[in-house]
Amino acid sequence: MSEFKKGSKKLLNAWAFYDWANSVYTLTIASSIFPIFYSALFISQVDKNVAAFGMVFKSTALITYVTAFTFLMVAFLSPILSGIADYVGNKKTFMKFFCYVGSAGCIGLYWFSIEPDRIHFSLLFYFMGLIGYWGSLVFYNSYLPDIAYPEQQDRISAKGFSMGYAGSVLLLVFNLAMVMYPNWFGFDISISSTITERGIDAEIAEALQDAKNKASFEAMRISFITVGLWWILFSQYTFYILPNGVKKGGKVTKDVLFNGLKELRQVWIQLKQNLRLKRYLAAFFVFSMAVQTIMLVAVYFGEEEIAWGDSEAKTFGLIVSILVIQIVAILGAFLTSRASSKFGNIKTLIVINSLWMALCFYAYFMETPFQFYIAAGFVGLVMGGVQALARSTYSKFLPETEDTTSYFSFYDVAEKIGIVFGMVIFATIDQVTGSMRNAILFLVVFFVAGIILLFRVPKSELENKS
Repeated sequence: MSEFKKGSKKLLNAWAFYDWANSVYTLTIASSIFPIFYSALFISQVDKNVAAFGMVFKSTALITYVTAFTFLMVAFLSPILSGIADYVGNKKTFMKFFCYVGSAGCIGLYWFSIEPDRIHFSLLFYFMGLIGYWGSLVFYNSYLPDIAYPEQQDRISAKGFSMGYAGSVLLLVFNLAMVMYPNWFGFDISISSTITERGIDAEIAEALQDAKNKASFEAMRISFITVGLWWILFSQYTFYILPNGVKKGGKVTKDVLFNGLKELRQVWIQLKQNLRLKRYLAAFFVFSMAVQTIMLVAVYFGEEEIAWGDSEAKTFGLIVSILVIQIVAILGAFLTSRASSKFGNIKTLIVINSLWMALCFYAYFMETPFQFYIAAGFVGLVMGGVQALARSTYSKFLPETEDTTSYFSFYDVAEKIGIVFGMVIFATIDQVTGSMRNAILFLVVFFVAGIILLFRVPKSELENKS
């Protein structure tokens, strides 16, 4: 056990510091440089197909399917592992395991290749990074009530978010500089002396650009290593300070193994007696499916469907777009909070879902970088509020109970399964029609369904009982 008492400043700061360590994964790997790198692997191919698992996939469809499978694994494993960790009191061991798996996956992306003899090994590294991040997050979040009193939780949670944002942006800016200006960091951009001897300006310019592109590509690979090392190194302070957990029992039996799943089943039974919460969860499942899918595929969409001009402009434009989304999301969260306090949570969610639906229509027709920047700004505006408001609305609708952990575990599993459905549907439409535009347009159906379901949520407990 840690020598630091619950609520102590050092313990709270150590917990929040893990956000600084792991948030670099979401910004550099999941949201920006890896999607650009992955797309660059297919730049010389006309059809952008890849053979894997005995089939031929469109490149974007394959990575979307793998992402969906990873979230399915997280949704299934998290309640089981959480139950075991709580019982035997080794929450930190599980958190460490997933952290190291994720970090190793990031470092392994350096060798990512679409060659037939290496594609499955490469996708394994991608899978490791994704499941490591989300798996460690399950245990990281579950520490909050253990290390902070209720009146401290909102503040320290927000501090973790801000530290994660600062750390991830700091490393992304460094990696962006390395990709855009590789010669500053010692990457070789020299060209053959035979080309310079010929002295043909166009040929020299083309050779220089080709050398720079190769150096930038190598810089992207190095950036994956920086993410893995950053994650491992900065997490050590958190692991040193955090307690192992509170031991509730000894040997792990069959009952303990499936205790987490039993708790989810009990929540499902109780939902039948709470019409308002049940209907809200149905709405959340549907609209969250579309929201999370868009956020996970946005960069792949921008890379494939927007006319950037050249690879350098594309790399810079996509990463700037990600930064725009991150910055505007802060404003979006503030505006959403003000709107919900004035108009109510459900009405605000209906408006936000309507804006998401409009964004899908807009995305179907956008073609230029400027149009993509506009879309990025609006995505940040509605992304920053919808997740926080969705969770707080769920919290407000909970019945009076001390077992809030089980309810939020159910909420998290529902969110992950929704992501699986959304990603599989998106990937299938992309694979069958050959266009991500068709897939993004189809998500309108889920936003319409989500809005209809939100209108059906009872406004009060009295309506709930009628």
